[in-house]
Amino acid sequence: MPAYTAPLRDMRFVLYELHKGDAVAALPGFEEMTRDLVEPVLEEAAKLASEVLQPLNASGDLEGCHFENGVVRTPKGFKEAYETFKEGGWTGIACDPAYGGQGLPTSVNMLVEEMMSSANLSFGMYPGLTHGAYKAIHAHGTEELKAIYLPKMVDGTWGGTMNLTEPHCGTDLGLMRTKAVPQEDGSYKITGTKIFISSGEHDLTENIIHLVLAKIPDGPKGIKGISLFVVPKFLVKEDGSLGARNGAACGAIEHKMGIKASSTCVMNFDEAKGWLIGEEHKGMRAMFTMMNAARQGVAVQGLGVAEAAYQGAVAYAKERLQGRSLSGAKYPDKPADPLIVHPDIRRMLLTMRANIEGARALGAWVSQALDFQTNSPDAQARQDAEDLVAILTPVLKAHFTDIGFETANLGVQIFGGHGYIRDHGMEQLVRDARITQIYEGANGIQALDLVGRKMPAHAGRLLRQFFHPVSEFIAAHQNDEQLGPFVQNLAKSFGRLQQATLHIARVGMGKPDEAGAASYDYLKLFGLVATAFMWARMVQVALPLAGTAEDHDGFYKAKIGTARFFFDRMLPESGARLSAILAGGKSMMEFEDSAF
Repeated sequence: MPAYTAPLRDMRFVLYELHKGDAVAALPGFEEMTRDLVEPVLEEAAKLASEVLQPLNASGDLEGCHFENGVVRTPKGFKEAYETFKEGGWTGIACDPAYGGQGLPTSVNMLVEEMMSSANLSFGMYPGLTHGAYKAIHAHGTEELKAIYLPKMVDGTWGGTMNLTEPHCGTDLGLMRTKAVPQEDGSYKITGTKIFISSGEHDLTENIIHLVLAKIPDGPKGIKGISLFVVPKFLVKEDGSLGARNGAACGAIEHKMGIKASSTCVMNFDEAKGWLIGEEHKGMRAMFTMMNAARQGVAVQGLGVAEAAYQGAVAYAKERLQGRSLSGAKYPDKPADPLIVHPDIRRMLLTMRANIEGARALGAWVSQALDFQTNSPDAQARQDAEDLVAILTPVLKAHFTDIGFETANLGVQIFGGHGYIRDHGMEQLVRDARITQIYEGANGIQALDLVGRKMPAHAGRLLRQFFHPVSEFIAAHQNDEQLGPFVQNLAKSFGRLQQATLHIARVGMGKPDEAGAASYDYLKLFGLVATAFMWARMVQVALPLAGTAEDHDGFYKAKIGTARFFFDRMLPESGARLSAILAGGKSMMEFEDSAF
């Protein structure tokens, strides 16, 4: 398994130079989150990732989880690593101080999550699920429920899960059969089976707090009749100690392609005692708090895997001797040149790098908007931030996870045959990355969400939070002597996105299949343009510094060079995406079912 070193220099760049992270410290509640506090946090997270979590990644994959008599044991070393993780306060760094959290901004937590995902994606699933459950209870639970569950979820003593999928229904939750029968004491009896439940059972925490979607008898049909319940593995006594085992048990664990050290469980609820979160029949509203957080988290997983693959591929390309440069030997003192001299290897490495750094910048922009959404004192600023997060969440989830899988595949290609065998760790990254394109809403579902829900919402109001800043940036800088060529390329791709948006809005109203047929290409086009916007802004920051004393390590020069590759070799894909959208869905929808 290649060694992992957190890209702290680039993280500091996007947080403070690109997105002016000091502005977050000016928000109420974040006054102490200055750069002097944040940078040591990132440095400690980097040490934890490289020294504690990454060494367990390959062994955890090889061993996997063990299931026996309803008990799940995580791989060797995971429990000790979790104790280190918990004792360091990492389970609560972005949680409310009222419940024992450290209250760090989401924009900082995103970078920490990226490090965890790069080092050990399976391990990161356990605290990640807990944080998502925490957010749902924090946003929608009663004060009593929050007082009972949140402190021990924040400090990592208890874990959390989300239970949506059933054997007969995945995305279509309206088909759900799990039922919740009201009891005289205000609780409910939950009965049903859920599958694909990450962290559903394990040995890392004393208790596991399940969030379960279920239907109350005689409620509305479909998703309008779904409610959300908190169902603890062990019931909690009045004094906060653990009581009897609840009727929630793991029936099996899945044997998966990847993330093998993450326990993915079949959960059986047999009249388990649960308590309502939010209102009856309004469970989707509460669950979407967790799901949206999870989609943003999965996007970061894709980015994290991509970074790990890139680092491994760069190291190998510099060391592996193979052939001579087409233009003549670059290392004549050696029997062959290293792989990195060859054009196609450089193409793959720069594709990886441009995608990763663009995604990190875009993810940081959205996570900073989340900080303004929750903490800004200005109502309009909160609404604007919420709109930006809403329109970009499906883009991030799908685009970043596609990048993660594609980058891991490129890593295998660079390693050649050595990438296909276990020893070097690249094949594990491919297997681990693959699930990110599926769970928390498959990427095709993200595309439908973008086109069918987010794009038309509030008469296009969400789109304006992205379109307006891009338009303003182009107008302000397209004639700049140095920055102008980058911005002009951005303008061309942005024009294609605008054209595609108008086309889908026009044809989609009367022909829903046309919008559906265009949806994935539209999401990928959106992701390309959003990344181009980030790259143009990064060039704006880097240009005055490249080649100066401040650029002693060549960071800013490399940033501009990577941007040139992105605009020259990757952004032209936007034209192909627009062509596919304008071609319409006739060729796919009129194809006879029987001919498949």
